[in-house]
Amino acid sequence: MHETAIYSSVIERAEQRRGGFHVFDCLISNRTAHIVVDLQNGFMAPGAVAEIAQARDIVPNVNRISASLRAAGGLVVYVQNTFDDVAVRTWSTYFDHFCTPARRQRMIEAFTPGAEGHALWPGLDVRPEDLIVRKRRFGAFAPGASDLHAILQDRGIDTLIITGTASQVCCESTARDAMMLNYKVFFVADGNATFNDQEHNATLSALAHTFCDVIGSDAVIALIQQDRVAAETRGSVVA
Repeated sequence: MHETAIYSSVIERAEQRRGGFHVFDCLISNRTAHIVVDLQNGFMAPGAVAEIAQARDIVPNVNRISASLRAAGGLVVYVQNTFDDVAVRTWSTYFDHFCTPARRQRMIEAFTPGAEGHALWPGLDVRPEDLIVRKRRFGAFAPGASDLHAILQDRGIDTLIITGTASQVCCESTARDAMMLNYKVFFVADGNATFNDQEHNATLSALAHTFCDVIGSDAVIALIQQDRVAAETRGSVVA
């Protein structure tokens, strides 16, 4: 698990600009989705082409968040990094310039649908009511990436909890675009992972500055439970 820390200068600036560090003090569970980004064998299995060993450590927190949100009426969505023919054809800048030919081939083979690397990590607690969405860019909301935004809008979702890997690539890209699409975004400090603490904490600091409420897994679960109690109270009052 990463040893997380947000730059003190970012905390100070955020408090000056918005009157406090944390952005949101509540959420509405049935309007919230837990977006689990790229927790797939190709990123998590020992020896995999894009292995991020730290990602295996966050799985218990990811599962706890999913269980809590499901129980409160929220949605869980697993996003899969997908390098199919469409991705390779329409995203040539990445495949032609950011990979050696050998790595390009290995990444495509690993993340083609049906490949072992494309499959979700078996330690995830995936339930029948959860959704699985394929994406063809780092960020799930980028043009041409996926239909995630339309799916969420159809379900009345306005708040996202983001976990997954890699913190500074697919997770950060998804979080930034989500906020600019007008979602309220919680980025879970101990529910995201990358290669080392330095890169992880740089992402936490950048997102906390302007884009997301950076929060721990226990804290976001507490907000879900707080909303669940409030909903039960409202129901008993109406009854």
